[in-house]
Amino acid sequence: MRVTFKVFLVVLIVFMGCNQGRYKKTEKRKPNIIFILADDLGYSDLGITGSKYYETPHIDKIANESVNFTQGYSSSRICSPSRASIMTGQFTARHGVTDWIGAKSGEQWRENKRYDKLLPAEYKNYLSRDFVTLPEALKEEGYKTFIAGKWHIGEKGSLPKDHGFDVEKGRYRRGGSSSRFYYSPFDVFHLEDNKLGENLSMRLARNGSVHYRSERFSIFCLPFILCRTCSNSNDRTKMEKVQR
Repeated sequence: MRVTFKVFLVVLIVFMGCNQGRYKKTEKRKPNIIFILADDLGYSDLGITGSKYYETPHIDKIANESVNFTQGYSSSRICSPSRASIMTGQFTARHGVTDWIGAKSGEQWRENKRYDKLLPAEYKNYLSRDFVTLPEALKEEGYKTFIAGKWHIGEKGSLPKDHGFDVEKGRYRRGGSSSRFYYSPFDVFHLEDNKLGENLSMRLARNGSVHYRSERFSIFCLPFILCRTCSNSNDRTKMEKVQR
C-alpha cells in the first residue's frame, strides 16, 4: 500500500510539474496588436454595420469572429484631440490638445472672417512628452512598435518616434489628404513611390503588411487617410473605385 501511494505521489508531482511548466510557457506569450484607425468613418459605413454601398469583407470577417463594442464614445469629434487621447488614455482637457492642430484660435479666428463674440480657446499644438503613451508602455513589456499613416499630433519634437514608435511609414504633413497627393506620386514622409496612380490608403496597407510580416512587429498602428477634397469628377470616380 505504501509503495502504491509513493508511486501515485511521484506521478502526481511530475504531472503537476509538467502542467506548471506548460502554464508558464503560455503565460509568457504576448498577443500581437493591430490598431486600425480611420478618420471620418460613419457608423454605417461598414458592411457589418449595415452599409449596402461600401464593401468591407475583411473587416466584416474580423467583426463576425470577435467581440464588438457598439456603445463607445470618442473623446472628441475631431482628429488631433481624439488621437492624443488614444495615445495617452487621457481626456482632452488633460493633455491640452482640444482642437485639430492647425485650427485658428483666439484673435486669429478673425482671419477666417469670423466675428463671433466667443472666440475659440487656445490649445496645445503638440502632444507633450510628459505623458506616457501606449507604444511607450508596450515597449517596456518587450513589444516592437510600428505606425503607418496619419499622425497629426505634433511636428518636430512630437513625432511618432518621439512617443515610442520604432518605425514610421507614410506620415502625412497635414490632417487629411487632398486629391493632389492621394494618388502616387505621394507627398508623404518615409514612403517611396511605387505604382503611378496607386492610392494612399492601399499603399499604406500593403507597405504595413510587408513590414509586419518581415519584422514581426507586435504593436502595429494603421491610421488610414482618405481623400477629403476630391474636387473633380475624375477624382470622385477614382474614390468610388477605392471605396467599393
